[in-house]
Amino acid sequence: MSTDPAGSALSDLDALPEREVHRLRVLTVNTHKGFTAFNRRFILPELREAVRSTGADIVFLQEVLGGHDRHASKVSNWPEMSQYEFLADSMWSDYAYGRNAVYPDGHHGNALLSKYPILHYRNLDVSITGPERRGLLHCVLQVPGHDEVHAICVHLSLLESHRQKQLMLLRQLLDSLPEHAPVIIAGDFNDWQLRGNSTLCKHDGLHEVFERHHGLLAKTYPARFPLLRLDRIYLRNATSHEPVILGNKPWSHLSDHLPLSVEVHL
Repeated sequence: MSTDPAGSALSDLDALPEREVHRLRVLTVNTHKGFTAFNRRFILPELREAVRSTGADIVFLQEVLGGHDRHASKVSNWPEMSQYEFLADSMWSDYAYGRNAVYPDGHHGNALLSKYPILHYRNLDVSITGPERRGLLHCVLQVPGHDEVHAICVHLSLLESHRQKQLMLLRQLLDSLPEHAPVIIAGDFNDWQLRGNSTLCKHDGLHEVFERHHGLLAKTYPARFPLLRLDRIYLRNATSHEPVILGNKPWSHLSDHLPLSVEVHL
């Protein structure tokens, strides 16, 4: 019986263990539903190119539309798919969406794009009272060389009293996770008074990447002239390297928030 040397070589390659991954590039951005500040112009295609240019492995998105019938009928270049699928394109094989706010024309929420498999995810409703609907999108990622990596996409309330309750729910979620698993938390905390940061930093082993490296949280809002430190990236069981505020063009024209990027070492 004859054998195929090429086929044998391919089988040997398939049997090789997957190379372990110890560095992840993380990006977080409030997409403002694909419009510029004050909703003057639809810029989702430009935002997609900018996000792609970062080479991020994991992208945390806030205020991303899952669907909007009125915009779809009026905006000429509106995508036929959801905004998070459009942004994922061919760069991020896996994505998850947590629907938070629902209204007659559509819905929006948080989303996560990942180059690594998302084993499972859940969207935890942390809305308190009133019209504001908020959620914590918790994803478990399969990163080679690690049992599991947890990613939590956050968009908190505009009200201080609500934020404090939501942060306590976030801390409860953290307490429920495996003690030694890497955890990445990123998003728009709306914590302009900085009280939420004090609450979170009481949690053992948790650090905010800009505060760790620069002594201050990053100014991200409003994008053209940032004054408020609203957006954050927190890590547990991982180290942060070279955190960057993406404050130059085109970023300052693509949303009302500036994105944050960091290299995470597991």
